[in-house]
Amino acid sequence: MSDTQASKMKTNRWLFALYIGFFAGFIWGALKIVEQYFKFTKITIGFLVEPFFRHDFLLTWQGMLMGWGFFTLFSIVAAFLYMVMLWKQDGPWWGIAYGFVWWCVLYLLIGPITGMVFWIKDQDLNSILSDFCLFLVWGMFIGYSITVEYNDEREREPIHKT
Repeated sequence: MSDTQASKMKTNRWLFALYIGFFAGFIWGALKIVEQYFKFTKITIGFLVEPFFRHDFLLTWQGMLMGWGFFTLFSIVAAFLYMVMLWKQDGPWWGIAYGFVWWCVLYLLIGPITGMVFWIKDQDLNSILSDFCLFLVWGMFIGYSITVEYNDEREREPIHKT
């Protein structure tokens, strides 16, 4: 291995996925709370744990914090899955599609079956569109962050020895 190759910065894929997943859950979970506060959506941030807790509890500040934590854990898992399956895909569209797939899985398939969310026909249009758009940008954040880190090699700077 030459000195040039050895001095290139190498990012640990798993730590980077953890980092991106954490911030995806933290940032977009906070936006989900804002959506709920301004009544853009009736689906709480704690929808992922809705089958395990009373809905009234999830509307309290403790329930929101717990829901935010679970949304962050979910985002970390989603970032790991993206890292495993799609990390070599180029461009933001793969991340947007990834967010779309997760929205479909959670809001059209698993969510209604487990009681996380109501069936799509029983939801209001604001909740559907707000959460749909949130999941698109959430997926794009995860996907594009990982894509840029691992596919834009010309932008990497060498590690400077001092």
